[in-house]
Amino acid sequence: MNTVYLDNAATTRVAPEVLEAMLPFFRDQFGNPSSFHSFGSSRMEAIEKARGQVARLLGAKTEEIYFTSGGTESDNQALRGAVKIDSARRGIVTSAVEHPAVLETAKALKEDGCTLGIAGVNRNGELDLESLKELVNQQTAIVSIMAANNETGVIMPLAEAAEIAHEAGALFHTDAVQMVGKSPIDVHALNIDILSLSAHKLHGPKGVGAIYIKKGIKLPPILTGGYQEKGVRSGTYNAPGIVGLGKAAELALTHLKDTVVRERILRETLEKRVVESCPGSFVVAAGAKLRLPGTVTVIFKGIESEAVLTLLDMQGIYASSGSACSTGSENPSHVLYAMGVNYIQANSALRFSLSRYTTEEEIDRTVGTLSTIVERLRRISPYTE
Repeated sequence: MNTVYLDNAATTRVAPEVLEAMLPFFRDQFGNPSSFHSFGSSRMEAIEKARGQVARLLGAKTEEIYFTSGGTESDNQALRGAVKIDSARRGIVTSAVEHPAVLETAKALKEDGCTLGIAGVNRNGELDLESLKELVNQQTAIVSIMAANNETGVIMPLAEAAEIAHEAGALFHTDAVQMVGKSPIDVHALNIDILSLSAHKLHGPKGVGAIYIKKGIKLPPILTGGYQEKGVRSGTYNAPGIVGLGKAAELALTHLKDTVVRERILRETLEKRVVESCPGSFVVAAGAKLRLPGTVTVIFKGIESEAVLTLLDMQGIYASSGSACSTGSENPSHVLYAMGVNYIQANSALRFSLSRYTTEEEIDRTVGTLSTIVERLRRISPYTE
């Protein structure tokens, strides 16, 4: 049975070209790039090539890119570093729909004495800019607003949020893990100070990411012990991973225009056909101004998402009920709660996320299987909403 993978917001398959680029650094080219001898130090050329590849994808300068272990580390460095810059600025402002890597870090810093403001969103999951503006003040060190939501695909107004932050003298950070490689983003055009990304969300390997830090910003490190990355991020270079991230960034940039158009067509087809074939279902954030081309959450009223996912899994079709980082939580999505979705409906939500490898045939199979499952479950469901 062929599988259908529609959980690309959780992770993506490694592109064949990426794997090919990485393999030599596991075998013949295994030297430590920080070594004095040429067998190791010559690997730094590959590191710098990858740095340039990532920079071009973001519209950044090469020297503004620093490699990390992934999005979570980059988010932590952004927040934890920003509140150390100026003792008079210990405030953090973020939104209610951020990824736990930002929200939980912000809450932990609050326990350490920082202030925390959380801006709301409307029923479409779009950032409430007035709410944000009321929270930002002269004590704010950093404003952190995600580029695109990992559950709804809603794209946030980054330029406007950055302007609010800068008017108060605060830094502006965006967790762009879901955005990079899936929709265009230019850090300089949007006036972003700090940006987080992760390789495995754009067909690169797991365990490697990057942080963009605008030139001139002295962001204190959270990992110390070495001089790698100009002292911004200590630790032995993950050469295979970094090379893989670079290649993934290069491929993402090459395919970006086609990917955006193609994924949007497939997503819209999926949405339309699911709503038509599954009575009582509706698309979350359908009224939002901007959404990622390949991410959609659908609520199937009267049905528990876990039951749908289990039956889809048995048919070799893989989706999710929200963020993979929230798996095991007893509560439905905090994102949907922030949007005003009630408990029962939030417990009926499924997320489908596409990639440049998703096909029309896979969408057809998913819709056909899903309609049968929903009809079957609705007949035995105890819920009325």
